[in-house]
Amino acid sequence: MTEPQAEQKTAADKKREELVSKVLAVNDLLQYQDGTVASRMIVFKKAGTITLFAFDAGEGLSEHSAPYDAILTVTDGEADVTIEGAPFTVRTGEMIILPANKPHGVQARQRFKMTLTMIRE
Repeated sequence: MTEPQAEQKTAADKKREELVSKVLAVNDLLQYQDGTVASRMIVFKKAGTITLFAFDAGEGLSEHSAPYDAILTVTDGEADVTIEGAPFTVRTGEMIILPANKPHGVQARQRFKMTLTMIRE
């Protein structure tokens, strides 16, 4: 990589690079914040992304859809997920696949952390 290319890296790119080739405690990578949903993208590639989320109790993501399948994996807490209006409860250690182009939403029952792995075609 040439020097001008290296300079073009964003701060977020540099923070993601700091995570490579290390053993990581997923729940330590993002902290809860009162009254909000915090997120941190840790992988951003053409093939897909991995984003960490920390939800305060009662916070959520309103119903929406995405053009790609996504895997929601709970790393702490408990949340309600809807997929096309069907309700699901997910807890620590569980996952659910959110299908492409299907409306879904997430609501934290308590403080809740998850990884969202988006797979692009």
